[in-house]
Amino acid sequence: MSLLKLRLSMYGTLAFIIGASTLFFAAILTLTGSLSLLVLMPIVVIFNIIQWLFAPKLIEAMYKAKEASRSEHGRLYGMVERLSRKLNLATPKLMIARLPIPNAFAYGSPLTGSRVAVTEGLLKNLEEEEVEAVIGHELGHLKHRDVQIMMFVSVLPAIFYFLGYSLMLSTWFGGYGARRGQGAAAPFLIGIACLAIYWILSLFVLGLSRYREYYADRTSVSIVEDGARKLSEGLAKIVRFSGRMRRYQGREIGSLSSFKSLFIADPVRASRDVVELSHYSRYASDQQLVNEILSRRLTWADRFAEIFSTHPNIVKRLKALQELR
Repeated sequence: MSLLKLRLSMYGTLAFIIGASTLFFAAILTLTGSLSLLVLMPIVVIFNIIQWLFAPKLIEAMYKAKEASRSEHGRLYGMVERLSRKLNLATPKLMIARLPIPNAFAYGSPLTGSRVAVTEGLLKNLEEEEVEAVIGHELGHLKHRDVQIMMFVSVLPAIFYFLGYSLMLSTWFGGYGARRGQGAAAPFLIGIACLAIYWILSLFVLGLSRYREYYADRTSVSIVEDGARKLSEGLAKIVRFSGRMRRYQGREIGSLSSFKSLFIADPVRASRDVVELSHYSRYASDQQLVNEILSRRLTWADRFAEIFSTHPNIVKRLKALQELR
């Protein structure tokens, strides 16, 4: 995918989400004729803003992330500072997450500032050059303000979610049309329509998230020497090692999925991918692992599953990186 096509896809998806949300919300207000629905929108927005402001503390508590010691991780600090300068980006705070799965994520808010976290599993299982490419990807998210953008677009489906349940619950308890002696069927059906709109918009938000991952991959390639190869190998190893950690399935893998959109690779999806990649348990080199994954044919089931994922299919993602080499 060319850079122009990627940008057009991102901006087009973003414009659709905003435009469709505005159109649907205006139509629902017209159909219900209820000004009280207008109160719901700022409540949902304020709730999400508060969540965004304080989310870093929650993320750090969930993923056991602590600020890295410069004396212990001097080379890692140097890596972050050097790549940040290339992007003309203020150096974010470096965090170490005490998780055995190899992964990394960028996050932050006006209250905490920008932060980049790498897991202990990433430092253990990836080579230094691969860690560099992963960090380049996470800095790309900060450069593109992906945290803010995804927070903003995620609010829009949430409005319809709460609006739908508000209409449905109100009709059950004699609200809206029922209070005015009118039938409750229309508001109830509009509530169901709102939930359908929420579901449709959520799919477009997931699509936008996947485009942002491709965009961050491109940023890493642009600032890391031989970045396409390094990031390809790093992603392949992240998927392989994450999926093989069976004890992080079930309840524990569920806890990791709370903020899975932050990760460079979806840990939940990795546990599924490893089943398909199980015959790659032995490989002579990192590049051979990449080539083995690239040789796998994408099925209709793969393409369908990707629609519901925050991250691109690993095969498609590696193919996109190969085009940048």
